[in-house]
Amino acid sequence: MTTWEPARSREQRKQDVLGRLENDEDVWVATASPDGEPCLVPLSFVWDRNTLLMCTRRTNPTARNLTPAGEIRLTLGHTRDVVHIEGAAEPVEGRDLATESADAFAAKLGGWDPRNRKSWVYVRVTPRVVKAWREENELPDRELMRAGEWLV
Repeated sequence: MTTWEPARSREQRKQDVLGRLENDEDVWVATASPDGEPCLVPLSFVWDRNTLLMCTRRTNPTARNLTPAGEIRLTLGHTRDVVHIEGAAEPVEGRDLATESADAFAAKLGGWDPRNRKSWVYVRVTPRVVKAWREENELPDRELMRAGEWLV
């Protein structure tokens, strides 16, 4: 039997989302190929400059699926504590990444530093939509960001 907690305020959910972005290590990343083949993989990330910064081999589907429109979907958490992010993704070469961003990424990943590895590419995601909910009672007010602006 599930015991439902009272719905969190939107302000509390925003704080919870920001806490997860600062502290979680991995995120589910969903992309699709030009012919619509879906791809869902977990990637490590760092919350950097109000964006999520990840890295993947440039030959992996996630990197290959990045389109000029750059649409990507990300999810943190499990089915009873969801943070869903829709945004624009752009590839960033290691040599073009700000030193502070590359250092933050390497620090969060225990020293792994791909910035000088030609076979790897960073992916920077700028959130456009953020939704967060735990149970059905939080669904009506789940949208916390729209068009890149926090609503709370």
